[in-house]
Amino acid sequence: MAEFLKPKNTNPRGIPEAPFIEKVDTIVKNPESDFENVMKAFQERLQQYKYMELSKRQQLADLNIKIPDIEKNLDVISYIKEKKAEENDEEEEKIIETNYELNDTLYTRASVDVEKLDSVYLWLGAEVMLEYPLDEAVELLNERLRKNNEQLKIIKEDLEFLKENITTMEVNTARLYNWDVERRKKATKE
Repeated sequence: MAEFLKPKNTNPRGIPEAPFIEKVDTIVKNPESDFENVMKAFQERLQQYKYMELSKRQQLADLNIKIPDIEKNLDVISYIKEKKAEENDEEEEKIIETNYELNDTLYTRASVDVEKLDSVYLWLGAEVMLEYPLDEAVELLNERLRKNNEQLKIIKEDLEFLKENITTMEVNTARLYNWDVERRKKATKE
């Protein structure tokens, strides 16, 4: 790695901070032999930042789907627990009528007797579904919600950090290019 691109600082996840080049002359000692390598190194770093940004944006999109799903599941379990706790004067059954999704475009109707409902099934990922008692399901979902919200905060911080560093590298690259153009103009005039 080029000496001038060695990071002085990194963010907490180890993403290197982009150096800002005040004077191009300080890093391009011999313009004829060094310029292309320096420019290539800056462009490679810029591409690395853009790749990291793309990856973080995908993680952000995934979390923006997961978090509302978890919140929706918590709301449903809360509603079930409320219905179970309701006192009916009459001896009528506690039935919830609901629509649920079978697949992306197919829904069906169901009647659920909340008196007999003591557990729910949760998708854990990787084609795994487990049955949990209502209180354990709430505990698990709250823990996942907390972890996903923490991850969301971290990803947003990383995206901001990457945005700043991409801008710095774009400015550095433009300065290098302009410096080379000026150097060539002077060389032709002489």
